[in-house]
Amino acid sequence: MGKMDSLLLKSKFRGSLLGALMGDCLGSAYEGDELFSAGMKLVIQKSFDKLQGPHFKAPVIQFTDDSAMTRAVAESLIECTGFDQTHMAKKFVKSYYLEPNRGYGAGVTTVFHKLRNNKFVDVLGPAREQFNGEGSLGNGGAMRVAPIALFYYKNSELMVDTARKQSHITHTHKTGVDGAILQAIAIQQSLLLDPKEELDTCKFTDNLINEMDKIEIDEEGLGLVDPSPYKTQLKLLRNLICEDGDGPHDEKVVHQLGNDVSALHSVPTAIYCFLKAQKPIPAIQTENPLRRTVQYAISLGGDTDTIGSMAGAIAGAFYGEEMIRPEILKHCETSDKFRELADQLFHLATA
Repeated sequence: MGKMDSLLLKSKFRGSLLGALMGDCLGSAYEGDELFSAGMKLVIQKSFDKLQGPHFKAPVIQFTDDSAMTRAVAESLIECTGFDQTHMAKKFVKSYYLEPNRGYGAGVTTVFHKLRNNKFVDVLGPAREQFNGEGSLGNGGAMRVAPIALFYYKNSELMVDTARKQSHITHTHKTGVDGAILQAIAIQQSLLLDPKEELDTCKFTDNLINEMDKIEIDEEGLGLVDPSPYKTQLKLLRNLICEDGDGPHDEKVVHQLGNDVSALHSVPTAIYCFLKAQKPIPAIQTENPLRRTVQYAISLGGDTDTIGSMAGAIAGAFYGEEMIRPEILKHCETSDKFRELADQLFHLATA
């Protein structure tokens, strides 16, 4: 692709951060552990229709820890004009102590308490101690990675390295870290594609498989049962997305790709939602593919706010801000702030 028009690129930066915010806010009401019934999917459809309606003056929907940490990542990159691990760790902790009721998981709050107690002398120690020294394999590193994918979009190597290092502040397990890297690569790929051209979903997936081939090396010689679990998931995703007919059924998607809080069973799912929503989905009535992405992600149940947020970040990076309906966005807390952060990241990344 030739040099992208800077107005389009700016819109894509905004789209990614606002898509992440939208998925988080709209998904947070449905967080649970089951795949939704047809009746529940209808409730979600009606809720989205109502939010998008012109006269609906509902209160603003609050964001969760997903967006709080995404904001902290963006602010740290902007304030340091690049990545500074200690600065970012301090941002996370400050953000948490200012607003602890954003739905943070117990594991990550333990890390924040320890960081505060050790006065950030050892930024990586607390995360390493999690889960008897195994580290967390949750999706916390992935859910907040969008600003890094945007900031370093021109330099894949630096982007991957930074996605890894920011993850280590809270998540040190290899599958937790690799999930953050995969999410960053998916956002970067979407950012560099032209939304006016039809997306080749199989090629998009194959590119991700090739990239993860370089990441998922069993360097430690751990003799893992599956040293490349993301490639395994992406191959399942490829089979699902390239299936003919109106399939696959949601049960199959959730069974194969997952919808829980582990990075392995949520990042590939978020990518799948973006790719699946390129075409109409029978149960989801909207012409708008970005809304369809987020609504579909939420309708799969499970960790709805995070999967919705990650899918929204990828879709927003592809379609740009124009696809995000202002009627919906006005119901999402601090969307103006997220737009502003996107613009600041854009100016730094393209300077």
